[in-house]
Amino acid sequence: MATNNEYIELPWTMNSSSGDDEAPKDPRTGGEDFTQQFTENDFEDTPPAQRVQFILGEDVDSSGTHVSHPLFSEMGMLVKEGDEIEWKETARWIKFEEDVEEGGNRWSKPHVATLSLHSLFELRRLLVNGSVMLDMEAQNLEVMADLVCDHMVSAGTLPPGVKDKVKDALLRRHRHQHEYAKKTRLPIIRSLADMRNHSSSKKKKSNSKHSRPAQNLPSITEDMVKSPSNQSMARPGSGTELSEQQHKGNTHFMRKIPPGAEASNILVGEVDFLERTLSCFIRLSQAVVLGDLTEVPVPTRFVFILLGPPGSQSNFHEIGRAMATLMSDEIFHEVAYRARKRDHLLSGVDEFLDAVTVLPPGEWDPTIRIEPPAAIPSQEVRKRPPELPKEEVDEEEEEARLRDENGLTRTGRLFGGLINDIKRKVPWYISDYKDALSMQCVASWIFLYFACLSPIITFGGLLAEATGKHMAAMESLVSGFVCGMGYGFFSGQPLTILGSTGPVLVFESIIYEFCLKMGWEYMTFRFWIGMWVAGICIVLVAIDASALVCYITRFTEENFATLIAFIFIYKAIENVMVIGKNFPVNQGIYDCVCTPPIGSNASVIEYAKYNWDYCETYNGTLVGGDCGSPPTENVFLMSVVLCAGTFLISTVLKEFKNALFFPSIVRQYISDFSVLIAIFAMSFFDYSLGVPTQKLEVPNELKPTLSTRGWLIPPFSEKNPWWSPIIAVFPALLGTILIFMDQQITAVIVNRKENKLKKGCGYHLDLFILSILIAICSLMGLPWFVAATVLSINHVNSLKLESECSAPGEKPQFLGVREQRVTHILIFLTIGVSVLLTPLLGHIPMPVLFGVFLYMGVASLKGLQFFDRILIMFMPAKYQPDYMFLRQVPIKRVHLFTVIQLACLIILWLIKSFSQTSILFPLMLVVMIGIRKALDLVFTRRELKILDDIMPEMTKRAAADDLHKLDAEVGLLARIFPWGKGSRGRVVTKPPGLDGGLPASGGAGSAGLISCTTSNANEKEFEAQSSLLKK
Repeated sequence: MATNNEYIELPWTMNSSSGDDEAPKDPRTGGEDFTQQFTENDFEDTPPAQRVQFILGEDVDSSGTHVSHPLFSEMGMLVKEGDEIEWKETARWIKFEEDVEEGGNRWSKPHVATLSLHSLFELRRLLVNGSVMLDMEAQNLEVMADLVCDHMVSAGTLPPGVKDKVKDALLRRHRHQHEYAKKTRLPIIRSLADMRNHSSSKKKKSNSKHSRPAQNLPSITEDMVKSPSNQSMARPGSGTELSEQQHKGNTHFMRKIPPGAEASNILVGEVDFLERTLSCFIRLSQAVVLGDLTEVPVPTRFVFILLGPPGSQSNFHEIGRAMATLMSDEIFHEVAYRARKRDHLLSGVDEFLDAVTVLPPGEWDPTIRIEPPAAIPSQEVRKRPPELPKEEVDEEEEEARLRDENGLTRTGRLFGGLINDIKRKVPWYISDYKDALSMQCVASWIFLYFACLSPIITFGGLLAEATGKHMAAMESLVSGFVCGMGYGFFSGQPLTILGSTGPVLVFESIIYEFCLKMGWEYMTFRFWIGMWVAGICIVLVAIDASALVCYITRFTEENFATLIAFIFIYKAIENVMVIGKNFPVNQGIYDCVCTPPIGSNASVIEYAKYNWDYCETYNGTLVGGDCGSPPTENVFLMSVVLCAGTFLISTVLKEFKNALFFPSIVRQYISDFSVLIAIFAMSFFDYSLGVPTQKLEVPNELKPTLSTRGWLIPPFSEKNPWWSPIIAVFPALLGTILIFMDQQITAVIVNRKENKLKKGCGYHLDLFILSILIAICSLMGLPWFVAATVLSINHVNSLKLESECSAPGEKPQFLGVREQRVTHILIFLTIGVSVLLTPLLGHIPMPVLFGVFLYMGVASLKGLQFFDRILIMFMPAKYQPDYMFLRQVPIKRVHLFTVIQLACLIILWLIKSFSQTSILFPLMLVVMIGIRKALDLVFTRRELKILDDIMPEMTKRAAADDLHKLDAEVGLLARIFPWGKGSRGRVVTKPPGLDGGLPASGGAGSAGLISCTTSNANEKEFEAQSSLLKK
């Protein structure tokens, strides 16, 4: 076994040539030209990884011949179908392997290709000893077959006597899997010359049946069906017609092929006229469509031919799979494009063998296929040469640079941050409308409309009680319209949703009670508080106070987000429980009986079976003290069903995009409209049963709730003393802290790096627009709207973009968020016209909207590291997920950090829950920042950087993957596989770059596998290297 401190040569030697046709560049440096100092021969004794980096580091020729393209690989085998011998498609690759299931006559599920190590060694031997033809000039399959046969004859590997038979075998018809479904057996149109040859060959065949081999394998004779590739190219006049009639590409699968892709065809088979194996690797100078060679109309660039004597079919099949898997590998695929001689291809194979992962034969089932991983690690580390040691980056300078990019640094001039925000956002303003042209935005708009409408109505009811109906549901609707439209058009981050919040409600109730006690006019005094709040916020914008947002770390923001999410969950359940108190299940006897009409001969018993709602239908008469209202004993149970049903349907359908049913576009639409489907489904269910559940009540007239007030508030009142506007500054300071913290914490959560936003932040601009809206709301006597955390998180989640899975088996990758302002505008525009939609909205049960609340609360917890760490506390170590912070921080330290954060969450909850202390809630958010600062005394800087940052998981995992290969980059070491002549059985390997978990496997495995492991960096070395990087 090779150690990590030595380099052991592989058990083969390179057939090095002395040609000096390579660009002389030192692979150990980052792009510097050493043309006059080094040549490729100076690096022949270096590890394969360096040789590959040298090849890939060369400049591509100006003609573009060696520019790499995406590759589609297809493998065909020479088989006998009925009386015909043809090439049959057996497997294909874009990124993952798909095999033809012989029994089911269909394509298998895409899976990671698993190869026997023996087949890779055999493939390397064939590349060493077989024919390699690079940049062949051939425009059709017949010319290519002639050149291949001539090359083999001149090299002495092909006897001249069987040259025509080999060529004839290469020109056989290619039948693809999608053609078998039609089972067409139409006769192939052939020229008169072919027909004449066919009739004469039948006579010869009838006289020479005894010459067939013992294995009963048919000889390759002239009666075989010619390939349309051959015929079409040989006779251009009718070839196109023939090709169109005989070979119709798989246009459905063509949608999966990446744009600009080229094909790699692997042809393997056994014939009875050969005594030794023939192989040839071909790269065409220009990719051309070779008739029916490929199942899709993609030009072919590479062809690998492997023909041999009978008895080697299964071995050839494995070698063909090995070649196709190599061609689908990102690194070898580029090497194949840039190779200028045989040694370059061999270096690519050697590098692949060095990077491959070996699966021990006794520890896995080779008959089960390995599922494609959710995320494929980057292969850039295999491409680039090891970089020279970089100077240590000053962490403070790096943090300052990041803050400056996000507009969180003091500019030193008045309104400097606001000006920078405007400059940052103006170039994106037009695209903020163009980017909204998507059905995803329609789904987000309708979902958030209901999600915002219900709390506005609910908040309006609570506000009416807290302010003596000076502000109620109608004022909340108008405020939502005014604030939503203004913020949607002019804000810096329109993904943030404005809404009514609990702390604002508490603040309003305290001010109202103070005014009642003093005998002042509440709305006038509130007007001056609002003006002071707006003025103070503008001063904060002028002095770039939003730069203080940089002190709001994950510790504070996740505490706040988790608290708000728990409030949504708690309130949803509490509201359903309130329905249970108002409409208990056990209500006693319902005093109302349906009696027959006067003068009817029907008995009372016949009519007593009719319910309250059906009695009048049959002309009956209701008699009893409770007949004024329908029975309500089922209201609570129905409300529980509606709330739970809405939550479950929304949750299940939201994840439907990852289901196995229906095409991807259908799944995506169902996922986007999941909440809307749940609302309509449960509303129809409620309507069909007729249970009198509580319905959404929306005002139907656009007028102030209190008749004594108008839409404009007078700034002065006889009840208020002249100095009341001056002392309004003191409650305004508290209100400013509340609004500033509420707004900026939500903005920090929306602008997380995990969301991959591209259009920049706008903290200063957001606060400036919000201050203007607060002034307008104070003038009109409307509630103040600030950033709503849970609504904003759900808005972002509803607009997340994922890559379209082009290659079979490829998992969608998160790309970012559809950043636009149209959904925000439409949400609050619809809220403004909700007064006109009262007849429709009145049919929506309130428990359904409570179910939406519950869904939003639970959905907003997803992705919070704090919540993940709470769950980990209840998991045994062996079942804990593979989070990056668990790799790098001891579990006890993780639990200590979680307990401290959980204690802060409980304190926030208690302060919020009591009216006497709830006014201190915004101040406690500031205290949270101080507590986080005090944690510097408890945890190391490295631990806090890992547990308390906003770095996305994928970025940290990529850094860890780079560290995992640090021994290959810095030490120039090789990972060697133990291999010997006396080994029995087979070793199964996985291609590099596809180590994404091992629930299953597939491909070529068999019993009797030998145990083999690779020399990778062990866990302790990995942790030590991670520590060094973090320091």
